[in-house]
Formats: sequence, C-alpha cells, structure tokens
Amino acid sequence: MTRKVRWALAGTASAVALVVGVAVGISIGGDSEQKGPGCAVSAKLVPECGRWWGVAPGVFTNKSTERALADWEDKTRRPADAVHLYHRDGEIFPTDREIAMARDGGRPRLLFLNWKPELGRTWAQVAAGDPAVDQHIDDVARRIRDVYPDRFFLAVHHEPEEEVRPAPGSGFTARDYAAMVRYVIKRLRAGGVDNAVTVMAYMGVPNWGAQPWFNDLYPGDDVIDWVAADLYADKWVNDFATLVNKTRPDYPAWPGFYEWASKRFPKKPLMLAEWGTVNRKNDPDFSRRFFASVPRQLPSYPRLKGLLYFESPKTPVGDTRWNATGASANAFRKVVEMPDFNRLTPP
Repeated sequence: MTRKVRWALAGTASAVALVVGVAVGISIGGDSEQKGPGCAVSAKLVPECGRWWGVAPGVFTNKSTERALADWEDKTRRPADAVHLYHRDGEIFPTDREIAMARDGGRPRLLFLNWKPELGRTWAQVAAGDPAVDQHIDDVARRIRDVYPDRFFLAVHHEPEEEVRPAPGSGFTARDYAAMVRYVIKRLRAGGVDNAVTVMAYMGVPNWGAQPWFNDLYPGDDVIDWVAADLYADKWVNDFATLVNKTRPDYPAWPGFYEWASKRFPKKPLMLAEWGTVNRKNDPDFSRRFFASVPRQLPSYPRLKGLLYFESPKTPVGDTRWNATGASANAFRKVVEMPDFNRLTPP
C-alpha cells in the first residue's frame, strides 16, 4: 500500500502489525531447525518446503481483527497461517491482543510486526541517535524481551520508495533509510531482541525499482533475513506471473521484483508481504482468471516462501476482495487448496 494507506491503516482499531505461521514440531523460540511430519522450518522461519499462507483481513472495514480473520478462515475454508496488520510509530508491541492471537490454542500463529519507529523524525535523525526515538526503540525492546520470547517477523518502515527525497541533506535519501533501518535493528538486538526475523518490504513496482537510488535502500544482509514486496494486480498485470514480475514499457530498466530480487539476493527467502487482485468493473471475470493462474504459475517461483493476501473492499488501488464474485471465490479456494499451503501446520 501507499504512504497514505499505511497511515490510514495505522489509525484503525485493528491496525496492529502481524503476520503469522507455524510449522509442526517447531520450537518457535528456539535457535535450531526442527522437523515435524510436514516441512522443516529454520530458525529464520524459512520452510524447507511449502509456503506460509496469510492475510491482512478486513482492512478499511468496521470489523475487529479477530472477527475479520475468523470470517476469512470460514469463507476460504482453511485456517490462515498468517495475519498481517500494522503498527505506527509511538506504539509499544506486541500487544496483549497480538499475543493472544499468536498463542491461540486452536491455531497458534507467528507475529509479523510492521513498524514505523521515527516519531516524526527524519531517517537521518533516527540513524544519528535521536534521544526520543532511542527511548521508543528501547521501550519496544523491553516489551518484546519481557513478554514475547517467540520468534516473529519484523519489518521496519515497509514500502519506503515513495518517501525518498534524493536531494543530499534531505534526511530522507535512500541511504538515510538504509542507515535508519540498520540502526533500529541493531539497537533492538542490543536491547535483547534476538528473536526478530527481519524483513525488508519493498513496493517492488517499476517506477520505483528503476530509480538510480533504488539499490541504496537495502540495509544489509547482516540485518535483513527476508526480502518482500507488496504487489497488486492493477492494469499492468494479466496473471500471477506478471504480478511477481510486474514491468512497464516506460520503465524498461526494471525486470520485475522476482527476477530482480532473485539476482540481488541469491540466498534470501522472498515473500509477498501484501498481494491481491484489483477487481475490475469493466472486466468482472478478471479476478477469477487471475486466481486461476496461481496454481499453474506459482511453482515457477520457488523462492517465494510466503504469500499474505491483502483483503479490503476499498483501497487507493481499488477493491481487493478475493470473493467479489462467486467465480473469483471458487478460483481463490483452489489456490488455498494447493499443497504448497498445506504443508506448514501448527503444533
């Protein structure tokens, strides 16, 4: 989602950042890889086989997170491994509600905390050690250390591309962003947070990927564990293949997210931290066709280890509900039934 969407999400009652998934037999708080009857999952939450399945449920609706998630699971006919929501800066997490969802005895989940920690400061100010932001980071570290030892996903300020101001001294250059993320993650670790599996979440679209500063956004392999993109089936997309490698003729330098990330990060697991179709009024069958392409095409993208759907009737890009029509709902359920998403089960 765009910057406007992120702040709108943060203002809702359900805007708590999570993503979720657990494998059989895994000690999520432990450091070693363990095996269950399904797939092995590493200490960095990378599945040996299969993929995490998740959702940002009921965004921009009046439903509570819990109700929206329950509705999603009931209608898709499969429990979600993951639920993706959002924290804005100033909030301390994980909240009691998050922990309750993560430790639900009927369906335990991994948290994916998506956090903007800047408190109104520039990226450069955060990286330089702004005292107020330092205190906020330390408060979050203390909360995690005291109440949540389990492993979880963490993204620090996802989708930064549209906020970059490339002019030197702006405080918001791509290198300022990378320095800020490095600083925040290292300070968390110094504060005792050794259970965060970090995610770099890009918008991953051609107009930003083609910018000369784009590669400067990356904070470094030592502080990032997974690389993700938030991609939507807009007018440039025909099927799942053209979603994960979205290109545009006016930006010929951008090969698409999956192709770029596979070359740029050959050892990192990849994820769609957000994805979805945009339902088209002038082509009501598009979503069905799009979802029908996923079972055929997803096997060609083995580096994608997690797909977390963004479900909302109203976003700036459009209506992303998977069940806007009965035909699209049936096609989506075929995606849910894929063996890829049925190998990682909770203990």
